[in-house]
Amino acid sequence: SKGPVIIVHGLFDSSGDFINLQRFINESHPGTNVTVIDLFDRGASLEPMWKQVEGFKAAIYPIMQNAADGVHFICYSQGGLVCRGILSTLSDHNVHSFISLSSPQAGQYGDTDYLKYLFPQFVKSNLYHLCYTALGQMISICNYWNDPHHRDLYVNSSDYLALLNSERSNPNSTEWKKNFLKIKKLVLIGGPDDGVITPWQSSQFGFYDDNETVVEMQHQDLYLRDVFGLKTLAARGDLILCSVPGVQHVWWHSNETVFHTCMEKWLV
Repeated sequence: SKGPVIIVHGLFDSSGDFINLQRFINESHPGTNVTVIDLFDRGASLEPMWKQVEGFKAAIYPIMQNAADGVHFICYSQGGLVCRGILSTLSDHNVHSFISLSSPQAGQYGDTDYLKYLFPQFVKSNLYHLCYTALGQMISICNYWNDPHHRDLYVNSSDYLALLNSERSNPNSTEWKKNFLKIKKLVLIGGPDDGVITPWQSSQFGFYDDNETVVEMQHQDLYLRDVFGLKTLAARGDLILCSVPGVQHVWWHSNETVFHTCMEKWLV
């Protein structure tokens, strides 16, 4: 039997947004059980990331327990970071493929429509004044806001991403790495025309240096030092990068080409 597929949505989405992706999976892998977790929808997606990790984990755990052959994760946008939190902290997970669908895995730093909508009085260069405070860290976006010009503040303030990346000292880092490496495949999907994830290479663990020049994953400290297992996955042959041009952020889960090119073969 094929393992169930669990879909975790992103910022301002709800489970209804994934009807096309569910159809693609059902057509290519008939009989597969697909669950879109219906939690933290719409405005509730702004809740702090650790709170979302705990909520999604509680909903997902019974599905895992009933899946003798393991499960697959497709985690979209902010959901890709939620899933990393689950995989890092859940010692007995049975996730085979972790498909990260245009997710800001290395953080976010950009002037986007989302930012204008949420924080009309801020732009990317000054949002750190809000995000890197105790109040700011109660907002999901601030948990992975990564200002390359205020690295020290990010490291000291980010309650989520800086911990996942062990950029802040994390007593659990060894255990979290061991948990994360229980996955069989990590598939990182993104593309240059995304328009929301900034830089778009963050979907594949690339990010800005302090000159806002993108440094690709292979040259990032967290890869080189194998902080949570990226280098190990690459050495195992289990780190897959799939880049697709011409896809805007809101269309990743509804684009059939993306599904067939980047996802279909990993759902077995």
